[in-house]
Formats: sequence, structure tokens, C-alpha cells
Amino acid sequence: MHATRALLPEWTSLDAIMLAWPHIETDWSPWLEAARNTYVNVIAAINRYHAGVILLCAPQDIQDVKSRLADNARVLIVPASYNDTWVRDYGFLTCGAPNSDDTECVPVEFRFNGWGEKFDATQDNMANQRYFSQLCQAPMHSSPVVMEGGALEIDENGHLITTSQCLLNPKRNGAMSLERYAATLREMLGCKQVTVLTNGHLEGDDTDGHIDTLVRFTPNRGLVIQAADNRPDDSHHPGLTALCEECSAHFPEHQQFRLPLPQMYNEEGERLPASYANFLICNRAVLLPVYGQPEDSLAIDVIQRAFPDHIVEPIDCSVLVRQFGSLHCISMQVPVNTLKPEIVSALQQGVTFYDIQHD
Repeated sequence: MHATRALLPEWTSLDAIMLAWPHIETDWSPWLEAARNTYVNVIAAINRYHAGVILLCAPQDIQDVKSRLADNARVLIVPASYNDTWVRDYGFLTCGAPNSDDTECVPVEFRFNGWGEKFDATQDNMANQRYFSQLCQAPMHSSPVVMEGGALEIDENGHLITTSQCLLNPKRNGAMSLERYAATLREMLGCKQVTVLTNGHLEGDDTDGHIDTLVRFTPNRGLVIQAADNRPDDSHHPGLTALCEECSAHFPEHQQFRLPLPQMYNEEGERLPASYANFLICNRAVLLPVYGQPEDSLAIDVIQRAFPDHIVEPIDCSVLVRQFGSLHCISMQVPVNTLKPEIVSALQQGVTFYDIQHD
């Protein structure tokens, strides 16, 4: 990676958010209509905060998608083949020059293998080369290392945090050491410092403890943490309390904003990994997942204190957590100066189509 470019924090200015529309062969099939309604709400919120949507879509669903979108929706529909909709973990990451509005950004991809070969991800792993790379100004930088975007969180100073539980799953990169991971992240993403957290995990989480379910940076030296202070008898309380203490040790000058923990189960009695930390920052807004739980209102208050200069918009994501993910997991941000000018222009022209030809 060029020395002046590093992975950009999520609160940088965005042109677009990448999503993938739920189709009948995805994990959403039992709740397909509810999932699609949630996506429509997410798209509308993204547009409200001055970003377009790049939407992968199965060809057979294109007309249905168009019928659901508002006339003034700013969506670029890309006909595509994909296994599922967790774009956070297979969409490209973006490196640029911090505090610069005129430096070309570079897309960076890692290999995606379904969170350590838990699920088939063959099509998802090809999405960057097949589709997204053709929308970008700069060539895609690729790494053979398995890594997911949800496993990485960075601040404006190039300090990246991740979790040992995720990285050390041997079905991702074998016996690759934390030191080698740190070197790879510095090389590919230009980060200056890597901190690997060892505590905290949500039951039902297929990702092995992605950081975006646990700890997030704010622009003003804050840490938003999925805690469990409201549930001292919950099985999560010891691990999440240890996570808060670990964050205090690593970031003693950061203010902590501790989120309440909801308690949700599916019909089979499995605990669902409902996390309020799985929010999406979209320009001057924080799109916050809520779940129809008593803790929702407190979570909104915590996030508003953590992001005093942002609008906090709650979005009902109760259907997303039924598939063990949430709002951040389904999305990936695209900063300004990443996309080709004609793509940026298309995103201003309502619902448009970009049919990419590939082998």
C-alpha cells in the first residue's frame, strides 16, 4: 500500500454503500419478504444521508426490486451471482489519504472463505473481481490472506483493532501468527498500529467474534462497546465486562460508551447475537440497528452521546438478527474518490442499471 494511504475510518465522507439484495437461495428464504422490506428501509435511510446504493441483485429479481424502490431512490443495480448478502465480509475495503478530499482511493480485497469454511462462499469471494472492481477508479489490490471486513475497525490515526478469536481460527489461515497478521494488515491497509482484543463473544455469532459486534471507534477518541451491565446474571456478562476492562487498558484516554445487551432467541431456543454495536456510519448519520426490545431506547441514547455531531436513525433489524447478523454486516461503505466519475454520476440519476460483462 502507498505510504500516504491507509484504511479509512467509517466516518469519512461517502459516495455510496454496497448492499446485496436477498434472493430466494440466500439464507433469507424463510423470511424473504421481511428481509426485503428491511433492505428497502435501509436503502431509503442511506439515500437520506447523501449516499447512493450499489446493489448486487440476482437478474430474476431486478424488476421486483425496481417496483419496491421510491421514484427518487439513488440506486445502481448490478446484476450478479452471489451466495449471500453479508457484503461487509466480502466487499472491498478502501484505503485513502486521511483528511484529504482529492486523493484517489484504492480498493483492497482479501480472500473470503465463509468465516472459516462454515458456509459456501465461492460466488461471494469473486464479487470484487467480477463486479465491484469495474466500478472503481484505481486497480484492486488483492491479498491471498483470508480476512473479513467485519473483523477490522480503524480510527483516523491508523490504529486498527480486531479479535484473536477470529484471526486464530485455523480454517481461515492455518497456523498464521498474530504477528504475521499484523504485518499483513500494515502492508495491505497502511495501518500504523494493530491491537488484538482477546475478550468478548456473543452466543450465536458465526464469525468467531467480529469486532463490529463488540467495539467501535468514534471520531472523538471514544469507544462504543457492546457491554452487558444491564444483565449482571447473563452468561455474556463476564466476557463483555472483561472486554471493557481490556479496552481500558489498551485505550486509557478513550471515553467508553457501553451499550445495553438485549436478550433474543429464535424459535429453536437459540440465543441470537443482537448487538447495538453493529451500526453503520453514513456521512453525518449513524444508522442504528434496533430489535423491538426494551433496551432499544437506552441504546439510542448511548449512541447519541457517543456521536454528538451525528443524527442517530434507528432501523428495525429484528429480521436480520434471525440470520445471526445485523445492519453493519450487510453493508460496506465506499468513500469519495473511489468510484469512477460515471458511476458517481449514475448514482445521482435515480434507479439505474450497470450490467457488467465478465467471464
